[in-house]
Amino acid sequence: MFVGAVFFPLLGATLAGFFGRWLGVRLSMWVSVGCMVLAAICGVSAFVEVGLHSAPRTVTISEWIDVGGLSVDWALRYDTLSAMMVGMVTFISTFIHLYSVGYMSHDETPPRFFAYLGLFTFAMLMLVTADNLVQLFFGWEGVGLASYLLIGYWYDRESANRAAMKAFIVNRVGDLFFMLGMALTFWTFGALNFGDIFPRVEEMRSVTFAGLPVLEVISVLLFLGACGKSAQLGLHTWLPDAMEGPTPVSALIHAATMVTAGVFLMARMSPITEFAPNALTLVTIVGASTAFFAATIGCVQNDIKRIIAYSTCSQLGYMFFAIGVGAYQAAVFHLFTHAFFKALLFLSAGSVIHAMSDEQDIRKMGGIWTKIPITYAVMWIGSLALAGIPFFAGYYSKDMILESAFAAHTGAGMYAFAMGLIAAFLTAFYSWRLLILTFHGRPRADHHTMEHVHESPAVMLIPLLVLALGALFAGAAFEDLFVGHHQGEFWNGAIFNAEHNHIMHAVHEVPGWVPLAPTVIAIAGIALAYVFYMFAPGIPARLAETFPGLYRFLLNKWYFDELYDTIFVRPFRRLARVLWRTGDVRIIDGMPNGIAAITVDTARGVARFQTGRVANYAFTMIAGLVVFVSVIFLGFTR
Repeated sequence: MFVGAVFFPLLGATLAGFFGRWLGVRLSMWVSVGCMVLAAICGVSAFVEVGLHSAPRTVTISEWIDVGGLSVDWALRYDTLSAMMVGMVTFISTFIHLYSVGYMSHDETPPRFFAYLGLFTFAMLMLVTADNLVQLFFGWEGVGLASYLLIGYWYDRESANRAAMKAFIVNRVGDLFFMLGMALTFWTFGALNFGDIFPRVEEMRSVTFAGLPVLEVISVLLFLGACGKSAQLGLHTWLPDAMEGPTPVSALIHAATMVTAGVFLMARMSPITEFAPNALTLVTIVGASTAFFAATIGCVQNDIKRIIAYSTCSQLGYMFFAIGVGAYQAAVFHLFTHAFFKALLFLSAGSVIHAMSDEQDIRKMGGIWTKIPITYAVMWIGSLALAGIPFFAGYYSKDMILESAFAAHTGAGMYAFAMGLIAAFLTAFYSWRLLILTFHGRPRADHHTMEHVHESPAVMLIPLLVLALGALFAGAAFEDLFVGHHQGEFWNGAIFNAEHNHIMHAVHEVPGWVPLAPTVIAIAGIALAYVFYMFAPGIPARLAETFPGLYRFLLNKWYFDELYDTIFVRPFRRLARVLWRTGDVRIIDGMPNGIAAITVDTARGVARFQTGRVANYAFTMIAGLVVFVSVIFLGFTR
């Protein structure tokens, strides 16, 4: 079951990619969907088996690397954490594949799209089932490559090409730190297999590297690597631009693959990070800051997909600061519930875009809820789950994270709790801003667009309805397993909490107002959105005029792109231009080109002697003979 869940998406990608023309467009799409259905059946079955009934184990596929002291097998780690991820990824990806059949039906090259989509899913599955850091890095780079292909799928668009390159390059920055962390791990433990590393963590607590505890350094390096994939503050700039890809790509990147890789990495490496308190403090602060930062930007964006993209960035911040305070289970629980409602929101946004003739600006929408009632209803469900309203999926996981931050009783934990509450308020505000501007009020689209507004076909609506059920019930159904009193038996060692870390017990002893605060805050955010955009719609414009600097600051995403352009892009572009003109054109190309020019000039000079006259040739031969004899004579006389 477990092996099938991993390799069926690769089979689908291979069939669509290499045999798409032979199979035809429709058949290649449905073959891909069929392979994903089989993968989902295997993945969910494996999750039920290992999560509820079976002990963890490793399935070895083959020997892979055996060089010097490094020995690595190609093996699948079969524990609760990997089984949960496999089940979630295959389930969500299956419905995204199904949705794509309708969404991409008018595209010119659907087989190529489905091949990329299957490859993306396979790479993520290889990542989460890895039994060692090398194999994990293989999947890590695989999702990076597949994201580049999918974000730039419409390669005839300059904006898509730029976004794909940006995602690839920014992720390479994080990957550099990951590789350094992997190298330092091998230097410390002499191995990269998790089974060899984790049992020896305790004895390495006293080992130092460059005067610092080596476990702290490893944890920081791995976290910086995770920041790239999971778009944490500083390495987040690629995530909103990834919206240039088709909407199913956005859903897959933001819900089940790519961005969740960093959270998974930190949870997988919990036996090491648990003994790196300073690194965990850094994780807490960066995660909390990311949650707040992204939420502020989401309040003023106007592209429907970018608003949801910044909500992803913000929710990832929640997951990271949960890891920072030691509540790994809460972070993974939120990762799980977030997959359902975030996929639902993105696919619902795609349904809106489909209905609005590819329009994505919410300022040009409005008054369409009666025309697409199913999309409207499921988007409400997704927004309620995102805002953490009882008793939707996000309520259980997000509240657990905030309670964990409060229960940590540290300065970083209280900072995370405060930032998390503010972000919860802003999340509810911008979610209902999106709903009101998209569906309510007078129509702001042109007459032609409004005439063609229509509900999506069944092949797109069925995934929305299934994901809506997940957004409704996933939190309540899995709360006890993931973070309840029996979570220890459920995780069965897949997530490590040291004996000194009692956060999952302390979270049940917080004051009564702490669990209530996120709900009250979220309701206040929803109420404010109604005031601003339903009852007194002139207020936002007046606020923007009153505080133009703050409005532009948020609208321009805290000027991170402009800052990076000034610090990195332009100087390196100028340096590259100098190296090109001086090093490449003048030196590297200049030497062979110069030799070639000399050869040509010499040949032209010699060619002048080729006159076709016998007298000239005889004179040249005699002159040459005289020179030759003279040289020989001078040599003998000396």
